[in-house]
Amino acid sequence: MSLYIVPTPIGNLGDITRRAVEVLAAVDFIIAEDSRYTLKLLSHLGIRKRIVSHYRPKEEEQAVKIVAMLAAGEVGALVTDSGTPAISDPGFILVRRAIAAGIAIVPLPGPTAFVPALAASGIDAQRFLFLGFPPRRRGELARFLKELAPLPYALVFYESPRRLEDLLAAAAAELGDREFALAKEVSKKHEQIVRSRLGSWRASLQEVAVLGEMVVVIAGAAEAGTKEDAPRFDDIDDLYAFFQQRFGMGKNALKKVLMKKKALDAPG
Repeated sequence: MSLYIVPTPIGNLGDITRRAVEVLAAVDFIIAEDSRYTLKLLSHLGIRKRIVSHYRPKEEEQAVKIVAMLAAGEVGALVTDSGTPAISDPGFILVRRAIAAGIAIVPLPGPTAFVPALAASGIDAQRFLFLGFPPRRRGELARFLKELAPLPYALVFYESPRRLEDLLAAAAAELGDREFALAKEVSKKHEQIVRSRLGSWRASLQEVAVLGEMVVVIAGAAEAGTKEDAPRFDDIDDLYAFFQQRFGMGKNALKKVLMKKKALDAPG
């Protein structure tokens, strides 16, 4: 009566561990996000096994059935299409229900995209926040990033190619000109890591084909807060644009603030 959590390769099939292969070969059944992907992996490993589907729209419904199978004495292995189950993939609901039913949970270490991307980013990874996929709507994304701005932790995101520009533009506006790294297709044939600054994100994207899975790592506030990292403005219009993007402050409002400060700083 056990549920194994088994990470699977995110690219290179050689990344699977020997223990993961042994577990997949020994369990009674395998719980898969998409049976087609899992069948390809099992075929590569020479393993034939019963597969139970467990994809996001039917997680609740399938979790009830799977927990009943486990409670009856069967041993299952939970996998996703790639990486570690429950990390920006299905799995949390099933694991939680299995715990509530008294079923032993046995997690295996293994592949996940954000850890190697973070390690290779060149950004301080002693303290970090893994945030998965950020909000899709631009207003929600801006608010989300604004809340993260003061935190002294590296910020780690997954993002799709079609929304990458929105994330980087919003991050530049809300977080300032911080270091960031973009890791594309980790452990795959076209793996690439680009390291740059948010202030130059458009030029940085010209260095990479924006295709496949993306991991974005952004320096925390402590790293970004040095004097050298402060935003630079070529003229007053750049200053107005920055305050409009960052604080929602219009040109007239900013002029009033600057005039008030000038009056306070005046002698006598």
